[in-house]
Amino acid sequence: MAAAEAAVVSSSLETDTARVPETAGAAAATAATSSATAAAAAVAAAARTGSEATASKAALANKLLSLSGVFAVHKPKGPTSAELLNRLKEKLLAEAGMPSPEWAKRKKQTLKIGHGGTLDSAARGVLVVGIGRGTKMLTSMLSGSKRYTAIGELGKATDTLDSTGKVTEEKPYDKITQEDIEGILQKFTGNIMQVPPLYSALKKDGQRLSTLMKRGEIVEAKPARPVTVYSLSLQKFQPPFFTLDVECGGGFYIRSLVSDIGKELSSCANVLELTRTKQGPFTLEEHALPEDKWTIDDIAQSLEHCSSLLPAELALKKSKPEESNEQVLSCEYITLNETKGEEDIIKAS
Repeated sequence: MAAAEAAVVSSSLETDTARVPETAGAAAATAATSSATAAAAAVAAAARTGSEATASKAALANKLLSLSGVFAVHKPKGPTSAELLNRLKEKLLAEAGMPSPEWAKRKKQTLKIGHGGTLDSAARGVLVVGIGRGTKMLTSMLSGSKRYTAIGELGKATDTLDSTGKVTEEKPYDKITQEDIEGILQKFTGNIMQVPPLYSALKKDGQRLSTLMKRGEIVEAKPARPVTVYSLSLQKFQPPFFTLDVECGGGFYIRSLVSDIGKELSSCANVLELTRTKQGPFTLEEHALPEDKWTIDDIAQSLEHCSSLLPAELALKKSKPEESNEQVLSCEYITLNETKGEEDIIKAS
């Protein structure tokens, strides 16, 4: 009897023991199946996310290609106008995810972007930008009025006519009064003749005068040309510094004005600070987009807002959305020099 009971117990133990590996195997199989299911779900989710991201980029690219009109950006001191335009272009391309391999297989579509009215690298302020068909409106921006705040420094002349150049002459200024400056400003108001600076975007034999000067080549000054100053006033005088508010037409150089004022006062002068506060209807405070607003959506909103500022004959009709399935973006941006009618076309892919 005891032996039989022992046998039963032993058999029971063997059976339970045998079941343990069998149960563990089933659990492992279940876990493996769950892991595979989870992995498949993760892959599917990633695929959906990737598809959504691709669709989102395609929508942004399509929106970028449909932008057309004129807006303004805030140019800081440092970069040239062309460098700033290139920075803007690169930010828009990066946001739209372009160019990408799949776009390269499709029909080529050009996005045009350019600026109207060069600002010196040492200057800051409003820079008007045309995008799409808006590039055709930039010539009118060149000939339109501009407003500047300029700080001049008496007693020093430089080769560039501003603080970035080498000092070429120094003269006394201690006898010059505020009344002296105010008394000569009328000579520089209205329709006058002005000799442009040697360091400028004007060209000789297809090359910019500033480029030739930097190479050390001998460059003759361009002849005086007619320009217009609508208003000119002295805002502040704290020797040797004086602040001017200037509203002028296209082709006018503030550096030449400040230099000529210094000569008229029997001294010399150069531009210490220069800010363009207005160009055409665009003002620095109200319309110029700072760099953190250089997005496709912000520019689209700015184009919508700025369209109401333009004269009726220049206003652009809204362009029809392009067919994004048949486009690839290359870049062409146009830089228009201060002289009306001159333009440099630079292509970049």
